[in-house]
Amino acid sequence: MSSPELLTLVLVGPMGAGKTSVGRRVAKKLGVGFIDTDRRIVAAHGPIPEIFAVRGEDGFRALETEAAATALSEGGVISLGGGAVTSYSTRQLLRQHPVVFLTVSPEAVAHRIGGGGRPMLAGDEDPVTRWKEIYEQRRGWYEEIADATFDTSRRPMQRIAEEIAAWRREQA
Repeated sequence: MSSPELLTLVLVGPMGAGKTSVGRRVAKKLGVGFIDTDRRIVAAHGPIPEIFAVRGEDGFRALETEAAATALSEGGVISLGGGAVTSYSTRQLLRQHPVVFLTVSPEAVAHRIGGGGRPMLAGDEDPVTRWKEIYEQRRGWYEEIADATFDTSRRPMQRIAEEIAAWRREQA
């Protein structure tokens, strides 16, 4: 667990689970900052699809691990990209912090993952089927590092954020 003076909470889960939407709300409720590691990577290195094209997935994952380590040292509510848990180094870092796994059903995620900007789904005729495959590949890692799990499929993000904030306060 993190030190009491540095309240930290990490959100993990698949693409479209609501890590950013819920994370912002939880941070506000806890009165701490919010960090989206994907946004930090984009700000420093450019669009994620371009990073994948130039550096490959391994190059992107290295940036992601670095962004996660930096965010964890700063504290607050941290939203990690869906694939961050594929890195052993990142999973080791997360063991020292409270981690919430956000789950979502394929039916609920279908309308959330449209629009591009997700290189793991790029060019796929059926993005939901590809999403399910990726989720199943990563699910064990999410479960391995999670201290609590909340489903975002059918409930208002505000309600979920309230429950997560209450859970995190109990951990302090």
